[in-house]
Amino acid sequence: MNLRFASQEDVPGLLAIYECYIPTNVTFEYVLPSKEEFSRRVASTSAIYPYLAAVEGERLLGYAYAHQIAERAAYHWGAELSIYLHPDAAGKGLGRRLYRALIELLRLQGVRTVYGLVASPNPASEGLHQSLGFQRMGIQHNAGYKNGSWIDLLWFERGIAPYTPEPAPLLPIGQIPNAQVQFILAQE
Repeated sequence: MNLRFASQEDVPGLLAIYECYIPTNVTFEYVLPSKEEFSRRVASTSAIYPYLAAVEGERLLGYAYAHQIAERAAYHWGAELSIYLHPDAAGKGLGRRLYRALIELLRLQGVRTVYGLVASPNPASEGLHQSLGFQRMGIQHNAGYKNGSWIDLLWFERGIAPYTPEPAPLLPIGQIPNAQVQFILAQE
């Protein structure tokens, strides 16, 4: 199994994995985005943050990506992480590997804090975050309504770099040297 950056050619496979989550409370979306919309999302995210794909041969097993936690400039050093695995790939350590690589790449970019937002209940995702050193920082009660019920959102956080004064601007993922990226993606 290999990790690499997701490409536009992966969009159909990424979308097929995401489709598995549309009927669930894991995502707050009601309708599967179009291929064009999903392609735009991948391109927009990939311009600044890592968007990783886990593949085995030609088969896409899962993906993970990061994006800025909130819109204002002072939030630039925080990133929210998202992960989606093909149901056949869940529970085999792939989520940990994707998250570890994502976190290391974000550290190189200059991110200081990573966040995980988990629709509750989701024991697998809660366990993943806790096993990787995330701390639960709070609950956003009744954050969304889907499938006939109100859903709480658990917020997890983890510091990944020192909080120095005057932090350097965040580096877009494309500015991280390829050798460093490949070393991180090849780990484990």
